Amino acid sequence: MKPSALPPNDTEMTLVQHLLELRNTVTKTILAILVIFVVLFPFANEIYTYISEPLSRFLPDGTSMIATGVASPFLTPFKLSLVLAIYFAMPIMFYQVWRFIEPALYQHERKLIGPMLFFSSFLFFAGGAFAYYVVFPLVFGFLSGTAPEGVTIATDISLYLDFVIKMFFAFGIAFEVPIAVILLILSGMVSAEQMSHARPYVVVGAFVVGMLLTPPDIISQTLLAIPMWLLYEAGTLIGARLIKHRKPEQDTDDDTEQDFEFDDRYADQLDDDTDWDKAFDEIEDSFDRLEKEQQQRQKSDTDSEPNNQPNSDTTTPNEKPTDSNSTPKTP
Repeated sequence: MKPSALPPNDTEMTLVQHLLELRNTVTKTILAILVIFVVLFPFANEIYTYISEPLSRFLPDGTSMIATGVASPFLTPFKLSLVLAIYFAMPIMFYQVWRFIEPALYQHERKLIGPMLFFSSFLFFAGGAFAYYVVFPLVFGFLSGTAPEGVTIATDISLYLDFVIKMFFAFGIAFEVPIAVILLILSGMVSAEQMSHARPYVVVGAFVVGMLLTPPDIISQTLLAIPMWLLYEAGTLIGARLIKHRKPEQDTDDDTEQDFEFDDRYADQLDDDTDWDKAFDEIEDSFDRLEKEQQQRQKSDTDSEPNNQPNSDTTTPNEKPTDSNSTPKTP
């Protein structure tokens, strides 16, 4: 590996090395998921009972959830344990992703890995907690109250699990909005002012996302759209503050260290030790010498032009042809 120019103090990696690093990242993530799954699977039935509590409280007396599939009593807790293992392994997944892209970041960008890793994990779990403790009771209470008279509510355990998984990941990913907004602002792709001007489109987009990711009721759609909008506003404010704090630091660093910095990013690609200043001076002297020779040649041509006029066959009536080799006679 040879030194690379972007980013500084880094080394270039071949395609095979990138693939090996990606393989290690995926392997560590899968191992983390398997370890968490082994720990959770013995308690799968108890975990499912806890997950189904927001719906069970609204079921009519004497009713319970049912299993319509032959293998549902075993496969549903198994699936729940696996999905929860992936859910709880999200911080490890985030860390592996950050670690994989870390070599491509500058030093000031690497300082953001720790805070971003913590807040991305926190917001992801906060989204799931918000869905379980706030959204589920309201949604299930509303849906149970709208059942027609004489209809017994008996939800299938596998269908309920699919609904819960969808809501957990939908709210977990939706709560990552401020992280995405802050990264966009800090990377310079957009400014905080542009994000503020896009507020009407963001509000409409939040309700569209809520409509696509939640059941067809106004409560769950609103409970997903409003937090997304508020988190977007929070990300815009935090990104603007970080940019304001970064500019004075950059100005002080530039004043204390040096006034300018040479662009030597591709200096490592120059293999010879040629003195280019001396070479350009020699080329300039050569051009000056050629220009002087050209001027001397033109001057000599103009001096010799009257003595080298060509003979003409035609003469005026008052002129006599003269021989170029004859000399004039003296009186």
